[in-house]
Amino acid sequence: MSAATHTHTRTPVQVAAAVVSVVFLLVGVLGFVPGVTTDYDQLGFAGHDSMAMLLGVFMVSVLHNIVHLLFGVVGLAAARTARGAKSYLVAGGVVYLVLWLYGLVIDHGSDANFVPVNNADNWLHLVLGVGMIALGLLTGRAARGPGLR
Repeated sequence: MSAATHTHTRTPVQVAAAVVSVVFLLVGVLGFVPGVTTDYDQLGFAGHDSMAMLLGVFMVSVLHNIVHLLFGVVGLAAARTARGAKSYLVAGGVVYLVLWLYGLVIDHGSDANFVPVNNADNWLHLVLGVGMIALGLLTGRAARGPGLR
């Protein structure tokens, strides 16, 4: 095989990180689409006063959507290597677990709810946190050896 026909094989953890990243990008874009985001006319920059709801369920704001887009871009960059992909999934999962805890302890009607989050977001953040950490640890096992990129 010549160097010109050499292809790079992605590890399972890289594929997992890339898929998660694309989902975050999609969610970030859809948060700006009227119809997919209900009450779009009430989309605020940040805070609990933003009454826009992605899929009619999850509270979103401009800031919330931008964070999803950035999280997706960071994930795609991290997915270029197995080590980066695993770190993205595990660290990102920890971030989402912290966000879940944040959503549990704040008053959703207060200025502390700047993200904004509601009960549906809290459950989603818990599932994302646990799921991302599990994906990173389970698919990243193969990424431990000397071939780790």
